[in-house]
Amino acid sequence: MDNAGYNTGSFDGLHQVSDDDEMVDIAGATLDFSTTDDDPPLNSGGYEEYSSSRGMNGAGTPAAMVHPLDDPVPGLGTYEDFNTIDWVREKSKDRDRHREITSKSKESTVALLHRISDAFSGWLLMLLVGLMSGALAGGIDISAHWLTDLKEGVCLNGFWFNHEHCCWKSNETTFQERDKCPDWKSWAELIVGTTEGGSAYVVNYLMFIFWALLFSFLAVILVKAFAPYACGSGIPEIKTILSGFIIRGYLGKWTLIVKTITLVLAVSSGLSLGKEGPLVHVACCCANILCHLFTKYRKNEAKRREVLSAAAAVGVSVAFGAPIGGVLFSLEEVSYYFPLKTLWRSFFAALVAAFTLRYINPFGNSRLVLFYVEFHAPWHLLELGPFILLGIFGGLWGALFIKANIAWCRRRKTTRLGHYPIVEVLVVAGVTALISFPNSYTRMSGAELISELFNDCSVLDSSQLCSYKEVSNTTSGTSVGNGMADRPADSGLYTALWQLSLALLFKVIITVVTFGMKVPSGLFIPSMAVGAIAGRLLGVAMEQLAYFNHHWIIFRHWCSPGADCITPGLYAMVGAAACLGGVTRMTVSLVVIMFELTGGLEYIVPLMAAAMTSKWVADAFGREGIYEAHIRLNGYPFLEAKEEFEHKSLAVDVMRPRRADPALAVLTQEGMTVAEAESLVESTRYSGFPVVVSQESQRLVGFVLRRDLLISLDNARQRQEGVVSSSQVLFTEHAPAQAAEAPPPVRLRSILDLSPFTVTDHTAMNITVDIFRKLGLRQCLVTHNGRLLGIITKKDILKHMAQMANRDPDSILFN
Repeated sequence: MDNAGYNTGSFDGLHQVSDDDEMVDIAGATLDFSTTDDDPPLNSGGYEEYSSSRGMNGAGTPAAMVHPLDDPVPGLGTYEDFNTIDWVREKSKDRDRHREITSKSKESTVALLHRISDAFSGWLLMLLVGLMSGALAGGIDISAHWLTDLKEGVCLNGFWFNHEHCCWKSNETTFQERDKCPDWKSWAELIVGTTEGGSAYVVNYLMFIFWALLFSFLAVILVKAFAPYACGSGIPEIKTILSGFIIRGYLGKWTLIVKTITLVLAVSSGLSLGKEGPLVHVACCCANILCHLFTKYRKNEAKRREVLSAAAAVGVSVAFGAPIGGVLFSLEEVSYYFPLKTLWRSFFAALVAAFTLRYINPFGNSRLVLFYVEFHAPWHLLELGPFILLGIFGGLWGALFIKANIAWCRRRKTTRLGHYPIVEVLVVAGVTALISFPNSYTRMSGAELISELFNDCSVLDSSQLCSYKEVSNTTSGTSVGNGMADRPADSGLYTALWQLSLALLFKVIITVVTFGMKVPSGLFIPSMAVGAIAGRLLGVAMEQLAYFNHHWIIFRHWCSPGADCITPGLYAMVGAAACLGGVTRMTVSLVVIMFELTGGLEYIVPLMAAAMTSKWVADAFGREGIYEAHIRLNGYPFLEAKEEFEHKSLAVDVMRPRRADPALAVLTQEGMTVAEAESLVESTRYSGFPVVVSQESQRLVGFVLRRDLLISLDNARQRQEGVVSSSQVLFTEHAPAQAAEAPPPVRLRSILDLSPFTVTDHTAMNITVDIFRKLGLRQCLVTHNGRLLGIITKKDILKHMAQMANRDPDSILFN
């Protein structure tokens, strides 16, 4: 009900901003989107032209009196920015529309064709969303790979080639040194003419820092100047939008363009972030823009959210090449309303996007999966112990990361640090580049690092992680599946382990301050990188323990000398899943994404054990995942379905008005004039009003939205002859008798909700909260023996829940 932006009684008052509650602060960017590219404001010309053309005849004189709502009025039934939609009304509108199309289809062939096209429009829209999202994701992958390599050198055959593509065609490239070819020149070679020595190292170091600063500066300046909504992950806001909240412009075309460009720049700068979360935002932007091509989705907010739920699945599908995991991610993590029809369409859209990405082949390996693994040794039941240890580590890391990141983001919002987003991004990018360059495992991109850690060593591997001593007296050089036998570690491997330990410490710290900055930033890859490093370290430790102590009872029956017993890459994969699960609290979708991501279908049980353990451990420190924590930090009106309401409050304890408050502002079904109704609207800031029989009886008749009331009154003044301030406003079905000289009344029964949801004053709040969650309500009226007592809004519930949890109730900014 409470909406500080509605502070005038005129129609223009709908687009005025009066206080901070009407300004949105997303990831620190304070914005006023009273006009957006999603829906133009109703007072921008279209409504006035419609009103004047209806209100005047050809001679320029007033037309004959008509009912003000005989024809559809522009803006009626729509919602203002930063408000919650009425799910029940939207679904009812769609049912009425579908019923009308079905009945008309029996009258003519044209109407039948219209019904068929309407039925297939949803599938066509899903096809377009999948194609557009897959194409954009492929372009982002290719561009990010090229810019990442540009920090180290350039291809002489064509600057648009990345390192790998540049060396593909070279005849002088050897298998052992496949990354070196004459066509690819490092910056030291181009500037000082050599690749060896201190001068070459310094030049490469400085150029690495220069490109990192340049890319990060371009990313933050584009976000700040053109689309402040393009910063951050986007998943917290997507979850809030899918729950029914409206943020105009967040899924607009400018946000899509800027987020696509700056995502490439941010990932290429070397910051500890990923592109997976932002790709969900990109896919939802595509869906929202394409929805405007279809009337069914353009004019119905609930139907549009079904498409956005499918688009979230598409985002994960193109991010990881995991269409099934994407559908489960949308169902488990982001969607508020997910009917069976949406499940089918999500699967279809994710499939189309995956095929599109496979056709583009951005990874150059003719595979859809991002990290293809081929482990040669099966895992043993006794290894579940280390896998569970990784799950515990992932849960502890997730809980620690959420608390630290939220504390840092809160400091950013409440101190002067938030006033200098460009400086913050440049400082973090500079420090990241400065520290990461000397360590080869922090210098490479997050995806490359994870691929390296997942790798199972083979005979031809030149990686330091595969630096083992050659042992000639083993009983067998190979084991099951022709994998390499376990061997003692060489000095190169010990060096790699030290570098990985330092990389782990660096990633843990830098990711906390990076996530939430004013650039597009995903959390999947950094979280997986932390877990993969920890898993690889533990895997190598287990491998060496088994090699030197194969006579121990825990190894004796399954790990004989010369056998390939332990696979460190598998531990890295399990650790990645554990840390990602600890941060996001995903379970089923996480396991499916991981085996789709790697192709490791036979390792589902270790992944399940680690994912469940990490969730249990993390939940012990707090049930909120990182996205729910950011929703609460930003004050969005989101009722989390996973959060239990355990208090014994009643509806009368939460409703407004309270005992010391003024009486509830209501409209009467008859007896009020246009001037009185407009005065009531002007003197209050509520987004709707209950309608009662009379001020004395307070018997409830219905509920009318403020926006609909203002539009209808303004429309009646312009289109209905004789309407003046003293005209009566009627919500009754039949007009009462009036004096002959009285001005004509304004009949508004058609905008009245005659069946608003009500609860009694003694209804338990846990039941009320369930009603709000399951029906997506924006308000609920409280009655006693049929008499209106008060009202409960979603914001009232969230404030009450915050108060019960000893949090600041004023942190809920929007309604």
